[in-house]
Amino acid sequence: MSIELFNLSGKRALISGSSQGIGLALAKGMAAAGASIVLNGRDAAKLDAAAGELSATGAKVWQLPFDVTDHHAVRAAVDGFEAEHGAIDILVNNAGMQHRGPLEDFPAEAFEKLLQTNIASVFHVGQAVARHMIARKAGKIVNVASVQSALARPSIAPYTATKGAVSNLTKGMATDWAKYGLQCNALAPGYFDTPLNEALVKDPAFSDWLAKRTPAGRWGNVDELVGACIFLSSAASSFVNGHTLYVDGGITISL
Repeated sequence: MSIELFNLSGKRALISGSSQGIGLALAKGMAAAGASIVLNGRDAAKLDAAAGELSATGAKVWQLPFDVTDHHAVRAAVDGFEAEHGAIDILVNNAGMQHRGPLEDFPAEAFEKLLQTNIASVFHVGQAVARHMIARKAGKIVNVASVQSALARPSIAPYTATKGAVSNLTKGMATDWAKYGLQCNALAPGYFDTPLNEALVKDPAFSDWLAKRTPAGRWGNVDELVGACIFLSSAASSFVNGHTLYVDGGITISL
């Protein structure tokens, strides 16, 4: 098998929520594989810093700030970018948030925010980008799911619901759009050391539990997600559709 199957040269990738954490790690990895990168986020300072970091490596970078939960803003941003700069060949729907609390006391407003940020955004951005991909008869969509697409743990039931929905929406995207030449898959990280998990990383009891619960015996490093994302974004996955790829150190397959 030729390594060229994984080459992203000449491709442009939009990664939502890419000013830090997993999104930025994926942006760096995809840039190293040859892709030009469209960064997205709401914090202008973080976005500038991420763009500077990527540009310093020689990557071609654009910034496209928009709120992933605002359907009309998403559509205007994507349509405007395509008209001015050309095709978005790859979309990574990475934007997400977490809110922890017992389900019986979980605030309704926090539940609604999780729904909008973690699942509605996948619909909004996915649809806006896919309309252009469908016209070109080609495109790659990678939705960032989670081990919580398949598992649950105390205090994050609403988050678990959103990530299960991401995995199922991915199946729906593939079912509707494969006939147009699109491959739509999900990348499901396990427990990674990211800003979203900062409270858990700093909790010795949780980290000890995680090491014992995970066959690999440790937290994941965000760089370990890059290879899977490149695979799902490249010609190497040309007949992979609707799949959720778990990168989790084995936590979903063991008791």
